[in-house]
Order: sequence, then structure tokens, then C-alpha cells
Amino acid sequence: MRRGLQRLRILKFAIAVGSGSAMFAATGSCPAFAQTGWITAWGTSQQGLGQSRVSNATLRLIARVSAPGDAIRLRFDNTFGTAPVTFGKVSAGPRQSANNPASISPGLLLAVTFAGQSSVTIAAGGSVTSDPILMKVEPQEDIAVSVHIPGADVPASQHNGALVTSFATDNGAGDLTASESGSSFKRRFTTMPWLKAVDVRTTAPTTAIVAFGDSITDGTCTTIDGHDRWVDVVAQRLALQDPVRRAIVNEGIGGNTVTRKVTPPPDSTPGTERLDRDVLAHAGVSHVVVFMGTNDIRREASAEQVINGTKDIVARVKARGLKVIGVTIVPRHNRAPDADNTGWNDAKTKVRNEVNAWIRGSGAFDGIIDFDRVVRSPANPDLLSVTYNCGDGIHPSSLGYFQMGKFVDLNLFETR
Repeated sequence: MRRGLQRLRILKFAIAVGSGSAMFAATGSCPAFAQTGWITAWGTSQQGLGQSRVSNATLRLIARVSAPGDAIRLRFDNTFGTAPVTFGKVSAGPRQSANNPASISPGLLLAVTFAGQSSVTIAAGGSVTSDPILMKVEPQEDIAVSVHIPGADVPASQHNGALVTSFATDNGAGDLTASESGSSFKRRFTTMPWLKAVDVRTTAPTTAIVAFGDSITDGTCTTIDGHDRWVDVVAQRLALQDPVRRAIVNEGIGGNTVTRKVTPPPDSTPGTERLDRDVLAHAGVSHVVVFMGTNDIRREASAEQVINGTKDIVARVKARGLKVIGVTIVPRHNRAPDADNTGWNDAKTKVRNEVNAWIRGSGAFDGIIDFDRVVRSPANPDLLSVTYNCGDGIHPSSLGYFQMGKFVDLNLFETR
């Protein structure tokens, strides 16, 4: 039934724009797709240039959208690329099933264009957004985005820990973006190269929430393909609402800091520097959840430094007319410093508690999510609960993430 409806929608679209196809190719737009009603329903934060190389191969990237719509568009970034990257062709379609994880539902694969062209080149540090793609999507649906890289030895600007399996052909396999079958996509990886965001065109009033954070938002210690991060739990709760009125976008990076003024220096672009790219550039955002600071403190930052950096983020978000939700920093167990880690001690816990007191009492935020109180030990509030500790004294367990996601008050995201 769904396949037939999708084909009917594609046919209607083709009839509607057929006589104006030359204009469509020239302008990259179509009156059927007014630039309203778009929200970002999936995203990820690029953090570096990958070590592997792609040569005349096709990638099949898996992204789970968090809101429904009748069309999508794709954003690709080459943030950390040192040279332009060319996509020969791009396609998109709903993934068929977990049993055939690299395959596309038969009859639903669609070509993707950029200003009417099948090929696009993204400058080093640049970004492109596709033309609208007439594709009905549901919340919690996996979209497979296939990208042919015709060049040789191309490194990818990527998010390192996507925690979702994507696929690739062998190098030299050529363009397989038109293949519904997953049989040629034998290579698996859990990074997310180039694909930055999936926007959906909603048919009912909907807004996007951006979760802006570090590894505890990115999902360290959760399950690959398990979708069991706290953000995923919130996404599932939002998807159960009828109608669905909120999407949520995970913009977490493992090890991320609020500011650059830390020692040793951060190993990813700090929150104050990536806010525009990873939050404010998204479509239809109404709320930003700010959940970082633990890595600044680990790197010897004072409470004042963390608070001042967070104030900067809050002010810039509010200047856009968006709501800001603050999140308390969860406990971190003491660890002796070593060559690769400055460790944690009682003095850093004191700084954490000072920052948390400011988050709770300053009035700087439009709402608070007190994750500290969710996962801390009843016997010692400066430690993670044994059952909510994944074992490293830093990150929650899967059960801890579940409790965090369940704890979030969805009324925080009302726009009134």
C-alpha cells in the first residue's frame, strides 16, 4: 500500500512540474516546495577528517528521522575537508529492514539533485543542501542516503562516533546509488561522513529541539544500532505523541568543551565556536538543550570560565528568539592523571557543584533538566549510581541513559 501511494505521489509531482522542468533545473527550486514548514529532523556534528580513504566507491549512510513529513532535503558539509569533494550522484530511500540493513524498500529509491544537477562539488569547509525530495517519512524511520565518490583517495569530513552502522561498497566499485539491493555494500562503519542533516517538510505545525552537548549526548557507552541514548529515548517519547509536534536533533561530540580556554586544548571545536554551524543553522529550531562543561572542568577550567562560556551560548541562542534549556553536569569519579588525561579529583567535583548551583539558580535558562539528580548515587551525590555507571565513572550505563530520557519533562518544549 505504501509503495503504491509513494509512486502515485511521485507521478503527481512529475505531472505538476513537467512543463516547468527547465525552470526547475535552472533555479533549483519549485513552487510546490515553498521554503516554509521545513524542520531539521536528524543531524550530527562533524569533528574531524577521517583516516580512511574513498576511491570510486558508493557510501550508503543511515539516518533515523525524528518527525514525519511529505518531503526531505539533505545537507552535506565538508567542514574539515582540505580540498573540494565531488559527489557523482546521490540517492535516498527508506531502508527496507534490519534483516537487510543496506537495502532500500523496493520502488522507493529516489535520485537527489542539487540546483537541478545530479552531481555537486562541495568546497573545502563548505556546505550544500539538496533540492527537495518528494518522500513521505515517518518518525523513527531510517533513511538510506547513497553517495557516489568518483575521486581517488578522498578523506571524509565526519562525525567519529555515530553509533549507527552505515555501509560502503569496495573501492573501485563505482556508482551504485541506483541499486536497491544492499548486496554490494559489504563494508560496515560507524562514522558519519559528510551527511550533516536531514530536513523534513512537515504537514502540521512542528519545531525542532537541538541537544547540544558532549559524549553523554553523543552516547558513549550506549549500544551500536541500539538507539538507546537519552536523546533517542526523548525522540521515541515525542514520536508517540499524536500529532507529532517536535523533532529532536543530536549535536553531541565526545570530549567536547564549552570554550577553547582550557588546558590541555580541546580535541574538537568548542561549543562557543560551533554553535552557528551545529545549532543555529538548522531549520525550524525552537529549543536548544545545552549539556556540556564536564570536559572543561577536567581540563582545569574554573567555574567562572564554564559559566561565562555558557552565558555566551545562551545569549546567542536567545538573540535568535529560541528557548534555552540548561542541564546539570552529572557526577564524575576521581581518576589519577596520566599522560593522556588530566584526571579528576575532589577540587574538580567542587567546581562541578558550583556550576550546577549556577545552572539551577541563576535564572539564565528558560528551563532546567537536572540529570545530576537522576544518575547520582543516593549514598554519595558526588558519584554516579552503581547501576547507572557504565563502568568508567564518567558515562551513564544504558539503563542510566534510559532513566535520563524518561526523566525529561516534555512540557519544557512548549512554545507558548
